[in-house]
Amino acid sequence: MTAPVFVVERMPTGPEFVLEGPEGRHAVSVKRLEPGEDVVLTDGLGHWADGAVRAAEGKDRLIVAVESTHEEPEPAPRITVVQALPKGDRGELAVETMTETGVDAIVPWQAARCITQWKGERGAKALSKWRSTAREAGKQSRRVRFPEVAEAMTTKQVAALLAGADFAGVLHEDRDHDSTPLATAELPATGSIVLVVGPEGGVSPQELAAFAEAGARPYRLGRSVLRTSTAGTAATALLLGRTGRWG
Repeated sequence: MTAPVFVVERMPTGPEFVLEGPEGRHAVSVKRLEPGEDVVLTDGLGHWADGAVRAAEGKDRLIVAVESTHEEPEPAPRITVVQALPKGDRGELAVETMTETGVDAIVPWQAARCITQWKGERGAKALSKWRSTAREAGKQSRRVRFPEVAEAMTTKQVAALLAGADFAGVLHEDRDHDSTPLATAELPATGSIVLVVGPEGGVSPQELAAFAEAGARPYRLGRSVLRTSTAGTAATALLLGRTGRWG
């Protein structure tokens, strides 16, 4: 088993670190870590430290002996998935599995055919859930650089994001549409890849036109049609393999 990951607000600067608060409580009262067990401390931004439990105090204080500190380099190419808002809790499912797979950034998108609407307090609460899910999935999958979850974007904002990418694409399930297999697309070795995943009802012709004007071509994954909550994960896995980040 790899060492469990705990998130800290600031990285250790000395030979000893006290893990407190919710993370300390989880380590002491839930995982019941004992002296000598290995742990990893990270800020979720690529900085991390190896350590070993020195002692547990009370219910929420873990004393960690810091052994070494590291910084994980920025991944290349950087993979961003623009995720149309799914129904119910399938949005959190998409965020969780994409995070576990290795996506670098997730952008919620209020597509024209989305049934779910993020407005006001409800939208803020939903975004908070997505960010919390990314954090927890990052810890669970032993990542030290968690994916960024952006504010929800409009189609116009997504088009601007696509225009600045080194590779931009839209997953499109229409067999009659002139789409290219993502498995054969020419991908950059560095820079940024931005891929749009549409809603259950599909990307509208107007949205496709706006994205095409921004330089994003339609691509397909395979013969079967994936749900919006799983398409981003499958596409991320494919891109990680093809760019050499998985190997």
